[in-house]
Amino acid sequence: YFQRQRSRDGLSAMSGTLPHFLQEPDDAYIVKSNPIKLRCRARPALQIFFKCNGEWVHQNQHTSLEHTELGTGLKIREVMINVSRQQVEDFHGPEDYWCLCVAWSHLGTSKSRKATVRIAYLRKNFEQEPQGMEVPINGMIVLHCRPPEGVPAAEVEWLKNEELVSSLEDLNIDTRADHNLIINEARLSDSGNYTCLASNIVARRRSATATVIVFVNGGWSSWTDWSECNVRCGRGVQKRTRTCTNPAPLNGGAFCEGMSVQKSTCTSPCPVDGGWAEWTMWSVCSSECERQRTRECTDPEPKHGGRLCDGAALDTDNCTGDLCIQVIVYFSSNVFSLFLADMESSNDVALYSGLAAGLVTVVVLIIAVTLYRRNQSEYGVDVIDSSALTGGFQSFSFKSARQGNPLLMNSSMQPDLTVSRTYTGPICYPDSMEKELIPEPALFDPLPDLKVKVHSSFMVSLGVSERAEYHAKAPSQTFPRGVVQEIGGGGGTLGGRGKSQLAPIQPALVSSMMTGKRPLRTSGVFGHGGGRLVVPNAGVSLLVPHGAIEEDTTWELYVSITQQDSSALSDEGQEILLSPEVTYGPPGLTLSCPVALTVAHCADVSSEDWNIKLKRQTQDNSWEDVMTVEEESTSCYCLLDTQCCHLLVERPGCYALVGEALTQAAGKRLRLAAFGNMEPNFLNYSIRVYCVDDMPHAFQEVVSVERSRGGRLLEEPKTLLFRANSFSLQVSIQDIPQFLWSIKPFTTCQEFSFSQVWCSSQSPLQCAFSLERYSPAANQLSCKISVRQVKGHEQILQVYTTIAEPRVDYSTIAGFITLNVSCPPGLDCTITSQTGSRAFKIPLSIRQRICATFDTANAKGKDWQLLAQKLHIDRNLGYFACQTSPSAVILSLWEAQHQERGDLDSLASALEEISKVQSKHSTTKDCGYAFAIVCFREGKQKLKQPKC
Repeated sequence: YFQRQRSRDGLSAMSGTLPHFLQEPDDAYIVKSNPIKLRCRARPALQIFFKCNGEWVHQNQHTSLEHTELGTGLKIREVMINVSRQQVEDFHGPEDYWCLCVAWSHLGTSKSRKATVRIAYLRKNFEQEPQGMEVPINGMIVLHCRPPEGVPAAEVEWLKNEELVSSLEDLNIDTRADHNLIINEARLSDSGNYTCLASNIVARRRSATATVIVFVNGGWSSWTDWSECNVRCGRGVQKRTRTCTNPAPLNGGAFCEGMSVQKSTCTSPCPVDGGWAEWTMWSVCSSECERQRTRECTDPEPKHGGRLCDGAALDTDNCTGDLCIQVIVYFSSNVFSLFLADMESSNDVALYSGLAAGLVTVVVLIIAVTLYRRNQSEYGVDVIDSSALTGGFQSFSFKSARQGNPLLMNSSMQPDLTVSRTYTGPICYPDSMEKELIPEPALFDPLPDLKVKVHSSFMVSLGVSERAEYHAKAPSQTFPRGVVQEIGGGGGTLGGRGKSQLAPIQPALVSSMMTGKRPLRTSGVFGHGGGRLVVPNAGVSLLVPHGAIEEDTTWELYVSITQQDSSALSDEGQEILLSPEVTYGPPGLTLSCPVALTVAHCADVSSEDWNIKLKRQTQDNSWEDVMTVEEESTSCYCLLDTQCCHLLVERPGCYALVGEALTQAAGKRLRLAAFGNMEPNFLNYSIRVYCVDDMPHAFQEVVSVERSRGGRLLEEPKTLLFRANSFSLQVSIQDIPQFLWSIKPFTTCQEFSFSQVWCSSQSPLQCAFSLERYSPAANQLSCKISVRQVKGHEQILQVYTTIAEPRVDYSTIAGFITLNVSCPPGLDCTITSQTGSRAFKIPLSIRQRICATFDTANAKGKDWQLLAQKLHIDRNLGYFACQTSPSAVILSLWEAQHQERGDLDSLASALEEISKVQSKHSTTKDCGYAFAIVCFREGKQKLKQPKC
């Protein structure tokens, strides 16, 4: 009873309290058109009603639940209402749509918190999207992101390569600062594609992807030690290198500034071979009937690794001419008496033998003096010989053709039979681009049997008598122009004495004909006298020294230029072709000394920014490195001039110069030319601008193409230096007369990419501008064409032309390298050769005198090394030391280097300077040598040998 009463009193007390809300309504968002529910729960509560926006919600819209709490027995009431999107949209008040609960009990009412109801949304466009950036390593990365406007406000997350970025896992990353992504210290692993991801209860939005690249600028490593001097003799180069690997540039980081190779001149003492001094006097005859004499290896002493003297330092001789008799004396009376008898008879024998030895010595001396004087007499005749002197000053050119047979150089000129072993003659190919001047049957019809009598020095050079007959039967089939029929070894001999070697046609020549390109090839027959081959307008020549081919032997030598795409470049893509691929042969050619091959190139060698190599094609058509231009080699020699390279080689084959740019300052020369002609409608005028490597043979192709088009050269070709700085080449036309000519919009500037120009090899680059004149009366055109490399050099081609001018004569094109050759119209002279003494500037007799003077080393220092020094050939002297006659090879190199200049002043000055330095050691041998200098200087035909 007492417990029940106490429980009733407790319930009465509890029911007398104000309602307490166990659950109040929460803020809610309406997604799309879905209504939301607002809940409210309180105890003790007799009634609960919602009040929205200050108005009571109708009782029918309430959903009520009621139950009694077990522990206290109090009533708990829960009420729910639905709020639709339409209700929220229809409310127009100063505040958001809101609702609250009001609960009643016996003691009064209680109100809950206000709950707002809003329509949720998320716009599509970001207010600020992250931007890609490049940041150096250890730099700070800040990616900004402002999400789209939305209700509720969007939350931002970051993705890297589609993976979530967490600042909790990586303390280097901060994503809390106003939605931005901050990376305090950039690492290489932080490179990637970053995306800002914004989302709320309605939708999820992705920003544009921002690419972040963490780059590393290159840094130089330490310098290596200086290399050894690249020559073992004379002045050379030593270098040290460093690499851009500390660190290496990554992800587009800047390459190291400065030089990767540092070079310094060095001098290595040349080895001096030892030489014997004079013999000492004979010693007194010994008891063994022998005398002795000695000599020392001191004239000169071997130095710097030079060879010791060959031979013996001690010489012994019998005092009595092997008549001395040695008798062993026995202490016997009979033997002693025999010994005394022999001694008495031997005194007479010794007397007669001494007289005989003296007589023999006198005879030997007389013979030696006679031979020596005869040798000196022959030298004197050679030097005074007028043909030798005139041959030395002969310029390398041909006379213009006179009226008569157009295929002859000079039909009225009589052959010169005064100089032996000389042949001069061009072979002309008809130009395929022009109208044929000679009927086809006249050039290609089979000829009857020929029996030609030859009275020329050409046959003399082949070792045939002066009135030799050459029998040949013409082939029954015809051949294309320029193709020489292959002659077998059976019947191809000229005369009866010498061997004749005729070169077969090379596959590269046939391939060039099949592709429609005229082969650049020259050939000639050479003998012991040597000669010169020149490919006209190509900057390529071959010098065959005197004596390079054996006596009584002739070879048909050829030089050709490959006009196909080059295969000499490596697969790495760092090398470019700097010269044409030049082949000389035939392959089986045997030579006793090197030939001088001159090849044009387009490299700018004024600075040391190139690594230039000489390559040779092997039998399997691959390419091998022969040498680097600055390195020492005993297999060949390379002298690099401003516009051409002179090679001393012995092996026939295909050679080419390739280069790798060491720095961005490396450059190559481009030749620029502008051609123009009227188009068929007579209103448009076409201007074509060509950019080719500055090599003569490459420009030949442009001229050939323009000749077929009827183009005219508008301005003298100019040269542009194109650097290896990865910037493009722009060609633009400017200053066009506005009221006379017009050009289509957006065509005034054209551009070649860097790789197109840098790796253009032998292919010409062309761009065209088409101008339209307003009236046919406008026959004057003036404008400027600018050719420039971005952040580099620029050249201006000034065009001023009259439209009605006649067609240009291509033999007078400025900048187009020509020989002094006049070709008949419609024909193209492509082969020139000279054999014998006229091919050389130095007369043979003087050349032999110089070699005899300088090839023998002596203590006075007048040897081939001094000659090379005075001629400014002071590199890679080890190559000349391996030759049989170093002076002859040096003179051949000088001949190749000065073939375009006909004077001998530089050589004469060098010889004269050497003579002055060594005048105090003048000898009989030096007298003829000094006389040769006078011949050089005076150029006189007849000079008497001076007395020394």
